[in-house]
Amino acid sequence: MLVTVPGGGDGPSGVLICAENFVIYKNQGHPDVRAVIPRRADLPAERGVLIVSAATHKQKSMFFFLLQTEYGDIFKVTLEHENDKVSEIKIKYFDTIPVTASMCVLKSGFLFAASEFGNHALYQFQAIGEDPDVEASSATLMETEEGFQPVFFQPRGLKNLVRIDQVESLMPIMDMKIFNLFDEETPQIFTLCGRGPRSSLRILRPGLAVSEMAVSQLPGVPSAVWTVKKNASDEFDAYIVVSFTNATLVLSIGETVEEVSDSGFLDTTPSLAVSLIGDDSLMQVHPNGIRHIREDGRINEWRTPGKRTIVKVGSNRLQVVIALSGGELIYFEVDMTGQLMEVEKHEMSGDVACLDIAPVPEGRQRSRFLAVGTYDNIIRILSLDPDDCMQILSVQSVSSIPESLLFLEVQASMGGEDGADHPASLFLNAGLQSGVLFRTVVDMVTGQLSDSRSRFLGLRAPKLFSIAVRGRRAMLCLSSRPWLGYIHQGHFLLTPLSYETLEYAASFSSDQCAEGVVAVAGDALRIFTIERLGETFNETAIPLRYTPRKFVIQPKRKLLVIVESDQGAYTAEEREAAKKECFEAAGMGENGTANEQMEQYGYPKAESDKWVSCIRVLDPRSATTTCLLELQDSEAAFSVCTVNFHDKEHGALLAVGTAKGLQFWPKKTLAAGFIHIYKFVDEGRSLELLHKTQVEGVPVALCQFQGRLLAGIGSTLRLYDLGKKRLLKKCENKLFPNTITSIQAYRDRIYVGDIQESFHFCKYRRDENQLYIFADDSVPRWLTASQHVDFDTMAGADKFGNIYFARLPQDVSDEIEEDPTGGKIKWEQGKLNGAPNKVEEIVQFHVGDVVSSVQKASLIPGGGECIIYGTMMGSLGALLPFNSRDDVDFFSHLEMHLRQDHPPLCGRDHMAYRSSYFPVKDVIDGDLCEQFPTLPIDVQKKIADELDRTPGEILKKLEEVRNKIV
Repeated sequence: MLVTVPGGGDGPSGVLICAENFVIYKNQGHPDVRAVIPRRADLPAERGVLIVSAATHKQKSMFFFLLQTEYGDIFKVTLEHENDKVSEIKIKYFDTIPVTASMCVLKSGFLFAASEFGNHALYQFQAIGEDPDVEASSATLMETEEGFQPVFFQPRGLKNLVRIDQVESLMPIMDMKIFNLFDEETPQIFTLCGRGPRSSLRILRPGLAVSEMAVSQLPGVPSAVWTVKKNASDEFDAYIVVSFTNATLVLSIGETVEEVSDSGFLDTTPSLAVSLIGDDSLMQVHPNGIRHIREDGRINEWRTPGKRTIVKVGSNRLQVVIALSGGELIYFEVDMTGQLMEVEKHEMSGDVACLDIAPVPEGRQRSRFLAVGTYDNIIRILSLDPDDCMQILSVQSVSSIPESLLFLEVQASMGGEDGADHPASLFLNAGLQSGVLFRTVVDMVTGQLSDSRSRFLGLRAPKLFSIAVRGRRAMLCLSSRPWLGYIHQGHFLLTPLSYETLEYAASFSSDQCAEGVVAVAGDALRIFTIERLGETFNETAIPLRYTPRKFVIQPKRKLLVIVESDQGAYTAEEREAAKKECFEAAGMGENGTANEQMEQYGYPKAESDKWVSCIRVLDPRSATTTCLLELQDSEAAFSVCTVNFHDKEHGALLAVGTAKGLQFWPKKTLAAGFIHIYKFVDEGRSLELLHKTQVEGVPVALCQFQGRLLAGIGSTLRLYDLGKKRLLKKCENKLFPNTITSIQAYRDRIYVGDIQESFHFCKYRRDENQLYIFADDSVPRWLTASQHVDFDTMAGADKFGNIYFARLPQDVSDEIEEDPTGGKIKWEQGKLNGAPNKVEEIVQFHVGDVVSSVQKASLIPGGGECIIYGTMMGSLGALLPFNSRDDVDFFSHLEMHLRQDHPPLCGRDHMAYRSSYFPVKDVIDGDLCEQFPTLPIDVQKKIADELDRTPGEILKKLEEVRNKIV
């Protein structure tokens, strides 16, 4: 590795060459200066120390380098010099952090570490390594007969750096499964991530993470909750008001939340609305009237006429509209003296289902728009202007009864970016009884409605509430699960929250929680905040012991079985002993940051021929490991599957493929391969070894097939049955070109993936007990992932970052099924040194990242299946099949225009990039199409005109497609 010495002024210039065990300074006409890199005391002598990343910090008066080794240790390198002549290199141990791909020192005193695997981190400098520590210098470099005298050090806890934040990363995704183990509305994504001691199982749920601040039990089951300030200028809320069926509870907000009785609210009746009116008055609306509480304690009461009751309320700070039973609307305004005055009455044709008043625009005395939803499935926009008060401005028919209405004002600066081709920034949202959220744009001048969109949120009618998110108004929708609608980076996002079902909610602000939500569910009052806005998934991480390889799900028992293995590592017991020794040497207790440091990245490395491995049964709901089997004698597990043999005595069994003494360098060698068969005991929570069968290669792929076990052992596909003391070989096929890496079965077909020769379609004839290949791919592919899509189709990915679909031609598929020999006669003749039939590659797309796992799944209830893939760099992607030719035409034209009008930042042609290895075929780049809202308004209009659409219609189409996936 080369690091440039900055030079300039009187300082030296040149390069630092980071070689194995040494750092060497070189410059033209200058003698080489070299220093030895300090090494860990427990590092085997034959293993060198290599630098993997570097960062330079330069100020006017000084400069130094930070170099990190492949073990995570950072060294501070300084040069002693006179003018441009370097006399000495000093290398001092600085700190140990996870191994990085790149480091960057910021002038503000921070270090950003982009980790090679796992989460990236931001560190703050506490010191710059001026304290005494282990140091190597070119002046003390001792040459010996063996080569050089090493300098040893012991890693320790962070001393010069402190971690202040981290960016969550799934890198690398080793395996992925999508399944609904938690009986939630949407399935969970289970991913195996990381390497070595930093490995983890990450459980991803679609939605935003919620941080719960407090939960309090209430004396009954509440129907609603509100928060109010005492004065409009107050920073925090003063009261939480909770309504029950026959009472109202008032809680004051301070250091603690306590019940109060002198607030002026009527507590013997349920409340319909509570809010701040004017600048300093409180309003309580109950079924029989309106209670107006002035700042000085005076209370004004307005009673409903006759025996009619108030059923619905809509209000903002200066206007109130109530709906009485029977459909009469009464409109009130706050006058100059702060008094609530009745202004107008209006009789609707039937009962009112919901209503809402738009917020008062800045600099105006009143809002102009009132939205009223009625039981005839109609929403009307009425005017509140004195000139045409209660006149209907526009009418919107919806698919079912509107249950809740909410005006959401979007800041004018965001109006264009949010997607509409008009200056409006007011949106009307309606929660319908069918569980659909209906959203439309209100013209700020005429009140006309346009650009309607709808989305199914859940089985319950959404209730809509206005809350604050990052200082802006946002919308909380409570259906069978909560959703948040908010503006993020110019886009309006509607994302579910990972939280339980709520009944009613309000925004909450106190000195402990500036932007929170208070909600009721059951008989509990909950206060929570919403974190990490803009993310699609929130994750739960469960740490693992070694690098995870593969896992299987037991759906009935709701457990996972994970196989983990590491090369050149110590077992858990040896690691614990090394950790204890390290702490004793450093004179530290076994707690605090040092312990965490050691757990994460400070473990010693073993010889490369030593493997450690374990099989783990894990309950993801409680995040507990119910069984952990450590493999002995340098045996490592690489594959796993559950299998139901014909012999029903044991039920479902677990097959694990292992290798003993596996070496990759200088050439691949193997002591032995094994297939372990385990029986599930203790209701599947534990494992018991039945027997293990020795095989001649590494069983990289295992699969159940018709009550037997298929194993890919090297280039052999073998079928096993269960014996009493070992597996019984039934038949095999040795004609695969290289190494079998994946096996999937459907009915009587077997789909085999070869490490560098793509897919092979096979059949098993039970009457002849023979496996044979009837079709293969003519394109050589270095397979990294595969997934069975349908009877004739496989999805695969190769190590060059391509994802593709291979399909057996329909006529060939029919011929194979109708042929009584199943294509066996043709197979015996062969074609092009392979199978008699060839599959066609119907889809081809360059992702730009090595895809490590592919799965067919649906992430939303009732949604169509799509192909979800995970990559080595930790990203998740989806391929969604089109249902209509119109959609294909629309998106292919949109993609074509964006290729011309929005070229990539790096200047490379988009078409050339997506066709890096094979021409892109039948895939629209959704990531490129999603860039449409970021284009200037005039470019958006130009593209929309070419497509005979408006920009709003294009954005609506993009949103519809996105909503089909997640």
